[in-house]
Amino acid sequence: MSKDKRRQYSSQVVDGPTKAPARAMLRAVGFTDEDFSKPQVGIASTWSNLTPCNMHIDKLAVEAGVGADAAGGKSIIFNTITISDGIANGTIGMKYSLVSREVIADSIETVAGCEGFDGIVAIGGCDKNMPGCIIGMARLDRPSVFVYGGTIAPGANHTDIISVFEAVGSYAKGDMSLIDVKQIEDTAIPGPGACGGMYTANTMASAIEAMGMSLPNSSAQNATSDHKVQDCRDAGAAVLHLLEHDIKPSDIMTKDAFENAITVVIALGGSTNAVLHLLAMAHAINVELSLEDFVRIGERVPVLADLRPSGHYMMSELVAIGGIQPLMKILLDAGLLHGDCLTVTGKTMAENLKDVTPYPTGQTIIRPLDNPIKKDSHLRVLFGNLAPEGSVAKITGKEGLAFTGPARVFGSEEETLERILDGTVKAGDVLVIRYEGPKGGPGMREMLSPTSAIMGKGLGQDVALITDGRFSGGSHGFVVGHISPEAQQGGPLAIVEDGDIITIDAETNKLEVQLTDAEIAARLAKWQAPAPNYRRGVLAKYAHTVSSASTGAVTDNF
Repeated sequence: MSKDKRRQYSSQVVDGPTKAPARAMLRAVGFTDEDFSKPQVGIASTWSNLTPCNMHIDKLAVEAGVGADAAGGKSIIFNTITISDGIANGTIGMKYSLVSREVIADSIETVAGCEGFDGIVAIGGCDKNMPGCIIGMARLDRPSVFVYGGTIAPGANHTDIISVFEAVGSYAKGDMSLIDVKQIEDTAIPGPGACGGMYTANTMASAIEAMGMSLPNSSAQNATSDHKVQDCRDAGAAVLHLLEHDIKPSDIMTKDAFENAITVVIALGGSTNAVLHLLAMAHAINVELSLEDFVRIGERVPVLADLRPSGHYMMSELVAIGGIQPLMKILLDAGLLHGDCLTVTGKTMAENLKDVTPYPTGQTIIRPLDNPIKKDSHLRVLFGNLAPEGSVAKITGKEGLAFTGPARVFGSEEETLERILDGTVKAGDVLVIRYEGPKGGPGMREMLSPTSAIMGKGLGQDVALITDGRFSGGSHGFVVGHISPEAQQGGPLAIVEDGDIITIDAETNKLEVQLTDAEIAARLAKWQAPAPNYRRGVLAKYAHTVSSASTGAVTDNF
């Protein structure tokens, strides 16, 4: 092994006479004699031209390599996959979305572990990219930096992908013509970058920055900007600094760091998917994190950001006033963040935030602490006889804080969407979508099409939706997901019948069906699990290995 402590892994691959075959292979891809004595930095790129979120990341990966090389390393770019929720939502293909998080994590771990990379830069642009990259880096526990690919610019008339989904519901209601829908479709997505509201991509990028695993401001930069190019170069250089000081993800991703991430997600009004992903990321780095931590932190952290989908502004507008760094400074000064947490700069969060400029006077995107949008968390963890292991809701208060109504039960997302669009669903209904959980779907599909149709049809205040699936960060309304145990596993959701009265209470954090324990037990005694939807391939493997949503839907919980 090399005496250079920065080359703990690459030295095993390229040093000494017996490694001549490895060196010969690497010479063909551009290595010189000098390069074999440098720390190797793997640049994990999620580039693909199948989605605007990732279509520019190949160029960003090159810039990260430039930064690593200039700092004395030798960069090697490799790819992992991405899928597009925006394209797949509402189809059978969405079953593969959450699965892709595991494929990304597995592939980064596999390539870096096999090739002996000493450090990692991972660049992600779409929802599952970010937790997938972090999980892979956490498992390896080698000096690593995450880079967010950046947010998209707004479409014409301040539109985005959610505008298109909701236009479908408006057309079904008769409030919009096909010409109007086509105009929004044609102009809502103007170019590269992740979906523009505080949806899952921007939520997770912000959480990772708050956790300390990306450089300051990485989460709040436009995809096509000089700032993002410089962020990539700086990330490549930062890995060499981390190697020099032997700072690894396990030094950064502590329990306090996860609490910082949760705090920032709440203040931003972020996606419910953050709960699922943060639990999985904590599992990967052996940090004990549970739904109860979200409850505890949510009692003292307010929602401050007026961002879509529940609010008015887009991420690009938050970028324009300074991003999330001034918000983090506000939270730190109020004692809501752990300032002593180490970050990938090699400094603590408090040191990083010391000289941050406050938001400009008069801005209305981030509220002051004494005038919040909501005094406590919008991420509500609900328990009760329908969710013994918990469920997750995103309730900002604009929908009200409680909802009671008769169940209208569906066995799939597709059936639900049809009944919303054809007028079967009426005001007062509680829609129940089951067998869409991690095992049941499998894959825990997002319910963006049904929730957007509800909004487009003007039923956002009048219809609730509960599911063992999950929601897009773009979903809003009175919706509850991640119900655990899921129906496929014999959770109480499996025995709900049309007309059963269901209550959702975001103040007492309860999700209840008006049945006695004896009635539930009697129905469960007659219930039989449906046959698996898949018996071969990646979805079958996923269903066989995946854990409950209440523990992050991880696939290595042995």
